Amino acid sequence: MFKKLFQPVTATLGFIQKYFKALLFLLIVALLWPKSAAPTHAPNLTEIALTGPIMDARKTVEALEEAREDPNIRGVLFYVDSPGGAVAPSVEISLALQRLAKAKPVVAYAGGTMASGSYYASIHATKIMANPAATIGSIGVIMEGMNIRPLMNKIGITPQVVKAGRYKEAGTPLREWTPAERQEIQTHVRDIYRMFVHDVAQARGLDENRSDRFADAKIFIAKKALKVGLIDTVGSLHEAKKAVEKLSHVKEPRWKKRSKWEKYLQSLADESARAFTAQLRAWSIR
Repeated sequence: MFKKLFQPVTATLGFIQKYFKALLFLLIVALLWPKSAAPTHAPNLTEIALTGPIMDARKTVEALEEAREDPNIRGVLFYVDSPGGAVAPSVEISLALQRLAKAKPVVAYAGGTMASGSYYASIHATKIMANPAATIGSIGVIMEGMNIRPLMNKIGITPQVVKAGRYKEAGTPLREWTPAERQEIQTHVRDIYRMFVHDVAQARGLDENRSDRFADAKIFIAKKALKVGLIDTVGSLHEAKKAVEKLSHVKEPRWKKRSKWEKYLQSLADESARAFTAQLRAWSIR
């Protein structure tokens, strides 16, 4: 009789004991599940940053490609604060931005410096905006080296070189460059400069024959950059985001938020870039 009376309780306790781990897991999931009952919506706008010296394009290009391929993303803010860097990575980013701008609107915003390679990277944006105090331009190319032969003579070091090709040693720091080597390097630099000027003129609708107005490695404050046609408007970061929202035709703008880990990595990268730039200045290397 008592056995029948307590049979439901016994069965319940047996079930709990048998499936204790599973129940515990479900309890933990229930406690950690977001409390909001409101449905979540995917972000439709995103920001991609280009900061510090440009030495490797892969991460930036990957971010641009992800934004292009994401069907939820309708518009992109390309935030720039970079003094430029290596030629090939700058061109790689520029081409990736061009592909993105063909698919959806991109506003490039000069938050501090948009110069040299970082300006090259931005030229294909749908619109270029700049902070009023931003530095824009520096459309030019430079290749530097040093002659450490006097130092080597002092400490008694004599280099030995085996080469094939007349210009294989062009740019060497072990001796003064010959006139022919210097001319070959100058030709190479000129070729890159012509490409830079041509691409800027094509992208921005400028007269390549009047490149002395916007190129020649001149740098401009935002208002002057606007006057020569390097940017489209002067404004704040807030206004740049509003421009992205307007160009994207989104009814409910939802900006993609970075995780705490992404913010930490970005701050670490920014700090490293600042330290690197400060060291370059200390060494007087441009």
